Amino acid sequence: MMQVDGNGLALLQNGTEYFPRLLADIDACQSFIYLETYIFAADETGRMVCSALERAADRGVVVRVLMDGFGSADFPVGCFSEMEAAGVHVQWFRRELYRFKMRRHRLRRLHRKLVVLDGEIAYIGGINIIDDSNRNGDSAVPRFDFAVRIEGSVAGDVHVVMRRLWAAVSWARGKRMERFMRGNGRLPSLPNLKVLLRDNLRHRRDIERAYLKMIGAAKREVLIANAYFLPGLGFRRALMQAAERGVRVVLLLQGKVEYRLLHHATQALYGSLLESGIEIYEYQPSFLHAKVAVIDGMWATVGSSNIDPFSLLLAREANLVVSDSGFSAELRERLYAAISRDALRIDPVSWRRISRGRHIVSRLSYAAVRMIIGVLGYGKNAD
Repeated sequence: MMQVDGNGLALLQNGTEYFPRLLADIDACQSFIYLETYIFAADETGRMVCSALERAADRGVVVRVLMDGFGSADFPVGCFSEMEAAGVHVQWFRRELYRFKMRRHRLRRLHRKLVVLDGEIAYIGGINIIDDSNRNGDSAVPRFDFAVRIEGSVAGDVHVVMRRLWAAVSWARGKRMERFMRGNGRLPSLPNLKVLLRDNLRHRRDIERAYLKMIGAAKREVLIANAYFLPGLGFRRALMQAAERGVRVVLLLQGKVEYRLLHHATQALYGSLLESGIEIYEYQPSFLHAKVAVIDGMWATVGSSNIDPFSLLLAREANLVVSDSGFSAELRERLYAAISRDALRIDPVSWRRISRGRHIVSRLSYAAVRMIIGVLGYGKNAD
């Protein structure tokens, strides 16, 4: 664990590092637990977390779980009932899907992954409550993902944010109104450590602006690993301008096809990015789920926000930003280890020679995504 602004930080890679620490902290918790997640699965991992939360509630800990109504739509009613019977308070964020009505506010999902325990320990990152292994033959290859365990004052700040959203969801569902915690919704900013939010009120572009500011100021290197990468024109220009002024720009992106439309739409951007001198690598062994970056070896971010319209324009997101050479070096080392061991570099010459049909599919996919964004009324913001 390293110290940054009086807070202890531990970088956790994949569920194999994340869940043992989380379960141990839940079992040691004495007062309260808040947990927010996009996906809460009822697989082996999810059931272990459920059991730990139920044990905590049984010993008198106040346990509050907020799940996204779309991402956790398959969460079984039986598990929900068991948690509530054990004293765990569970709420849904926008569970009504309205299948036959395309309204953009229905797509505003709770995508952030946050946990706070006793106001002293917090977790922030991209890891859902789900078994992160992807079966590949006889071996289990985990999704490539990160989270950070925080011990210190920042955990108390995260508690304020989570409690406020819990109260808002309670009010929207007609439940007894909790008193909102005071404050304007902005998290205190320490010199080298801050939590950035994205929502549709005060923090619409906080995460995106932080990226753009640091990319614009980069002098040596921009290293980004992102699961769903479909940035707007302004973001792409920032990356290309950085490469053109001699900054090494490296992108580690999804190699396996998870969502075909978004995968092919992302590849429509490869040509212009490669021509600008940007290096593109595709992660191969399993699904890439990371949403992290390191810039100039001094600035790093770990969180839930992808660089795509869903995260930058619609969802509630949370990223931790750390300005520290030690933390940045550890994340950078792990990313380059994955690039050298598990990624395929996209060669600019070979990319230009791929079949015309594949280029057409990519362009049509990109046009389809742009059309959807336009229908939802986000066309200008996406650029």
